[in-house]
Amino acid sequence: MVGTLQVVIYFVFMFAIFVLSAWALIDLLRRPSAAYVSAGKLTKAKWGAILGVATAVSFATVPFPTGLTPFPFFLALVCAVAAVVYLVDVKPAVTPYTRKRPPSSGPYGGW
Repeated sequence: MVGTLQVVIYFVFMFAIFVLSAWALIDLLRRPSAAYVSAGKLTKAKWGAILGVATAVSFATVPFPTGLTPFPFFLALVCAVAAVVYLVDVKPAVTPYTRKRPPSSGPYGGW
C-alpha cells in the first residue's frame, strides 16, 4: 500500500513538471521573436530549444502504470528549473513588448 501511494505521489509530481514545461513552451510560442531581442533575453529559437527539450524529457519522466521511468529523477528537476526560469524571468520581461489585440465588438466592429 505504501509503495502504491509513493508511485501515485511520484506520478502527480512528474505530471505537474510536465504541465509546467508545456505551459512555458505554449507561452513561448505565443510571443513574437522580436520581443526577446528587445527585452535583452536569449532568442526565441534558443528558448524554444530549451523548453522543447524540457517538455519532451519531462513527458518521458512521467511514470506510466508500471511506475518505472527510463530517465532519472534529476532530469525532471532540471526541466522544472528551465520552465520556472522562463516563467519567472523571461516571460515578465517579454510581456511589455508583446502586442495586444484590441477587444472585438463583433464581426462587424463596434456600434
